[in-house]
Amino acid sequence: MRLALVVPAPFTAVSGGYAYDRRIVAGLRARGHAVRVIELDGRFPLPDVAAEAAAWQALAERPDGERLLIDGLALPGFVRFADAVEAAGAAGLIHHPTPLEKGLGEAEAALLREKEGALLPRLARLIVTSQATARTLRGMGIASERIAVVEPGTDDAPRAEGSRGLGCAILSVGAVVPRKGHDLLLRALARLTDLTWHLTIVGSLERDAAHSRALRALAVELGIAERVTFAGEVADSALEALWRGTDLFALASWHEGYGMAVAEALKRGVPVALTAGGALAELAPTEASVIVPPGDWMALSRAMRRLIFDGELRRRMADHAHSAGQRLPSWERQVDAFAAALAGA
Repeated sequence: MRLALVVPAPFTAVSGGYAYDRRIVAGLRARGHAVRVIELDGRFPLPDVAAEAAAWQALAERPDGERLLIDGLALPGFVRFADAVEAAGAAGLIHHPTPLEKGLGEAEAALLREKEGALLPRLARLIVTSQATARTLRGMGIASERIAVVEPGTDDAPRAEGSRGLGCAILSVGAVVPRKGHDLLLRALARLTDLTWHLTIVGSLERDAAHSRALRALAVELGIAERVTFAGEVADSALEALWRGTDLFALASWHEGYGMAVAEALKRGVPVALTAGGALAELAPTEASVIVPPGDWMALSRAMRRLIFDGELRRRMADHAHSAGQRLPSWERQVDAFAAALAGA
């Protein structure tokens, strides 16, 4: 198979979606497939002139016999060239519909819905990362037989040891953007200052620098700045050390197409506190998690109080998390499933 994965630049960005893309690309190459990555300049998901020009160039320069696979974040840039996309037999890789990004105005979200509604039906195959996203696409009128679900895989990982000290070490992993709901998590924890805890947030502070600054200011306003570390993007070894010392994973996202960081927590035997945004509620077993409605930070605060206070409860939940994590699929298996999904288009 000859394949070109088309993504907004830079492909090195630290995010769950791009981490998935990179693992799939590496796995396909290891199996002998010729895969190149096309990084598009310009603004996405609301494309500017530079983005649309880069999208057209990717289409125009496609060699005969090469399949195009367009990451969902890049898809809006191809809408003006829908005829050429359809003629090329291009496929789409959808982590979650772009209108679900927080921070968009109503007009921007409506424009993205219009763009996706015009282009998605013309793609030869849609590969999604969760059953939740598949249901969303079916609700948009996409036939089930054109959708393939290939969830992310997981690597073997050592079980977390926890902080082994007083209090609770809380970890949250995800780019600091509005959709991830870090502001909700801060508000939830600000009600728990009678307990001993520390939160570390790992993820890009540059994707939305204004939002990152606002979160730091919010932590100061709430009186918890000394309890919160904004670590930014960290090296793999540093992240592994953080996982090793974590007692509780927390994520207050409004929507997740899958939740790779939650899968990582389960693999390591870390209990999770979540909002039920997108696929999250389906990923985490009830015995290993507390799950509240998206946006309900007061309910999240109440749920986290007992977890932070009760170390024995966390230990029992950690056993369930570890058992669930060992049942998650491997990357080897998921790369094979991905190749089969493309071949079946």
